[in-house]
Amino acid sequence: MSTTQSERLRGLLEPLVSAAELDLEEIEVSRAGRRRMLRITVDSDEGVELDACAELSRAISEKLDETDAMGEGEYVLEVSSPGADRPLSEHRHFVRATGRLVKLQLKEGGDLVARLLTVDDEGLDLEVPGVKGRKPTARRVAFDDIVKARVEIEFNRKDKKEEEA
Repeated sequence: MSTTQSERLRGLLEPLVSAAELDLEEIEVSRAGRRRMLRITVDSDEGVELDACAELSRAISEKLDETDAMGEGEYVLEVSSPGADRPLSEHRHFVRATGRLVKLQLKEGGDLVARLLTVDDEGLDLEVPGVKGRKPTARRVAFDDIVKARVEIEFNRKDKKEEEA
């Protein structure tokens, strides 16, 4: 997608997404056969409900029908939340991952898997799991030292609602 089209779509859709109290994470236009696929990824601190995606999809569809932002050809619109494997790249992504297990690729080399405890403007405070019965240790990592970061999937993790109950 050209930068101009990307900027135009972002300018057109950002107010709709913000009005739904969501963050516009990504806009992607790709080919799907003869049609184009427009994927809009949204998120919030509380996550995104399926109903919110459906409602936003209708609002975006109406707005795109009113304009020529997608041109004359057919396209498929998909509005969704980011997947579990989405890279953590923005400060808000790290804040939303607080309490989760994360995998960091560090500039110094190697990977670090640890629980994200707190996030501030300079970096992360982590709890590194102990090995062979040892206690976990605290570690500080600056944002500048991180090459890549992702949330690690935990199948036995209690979610916040369970912990509060």
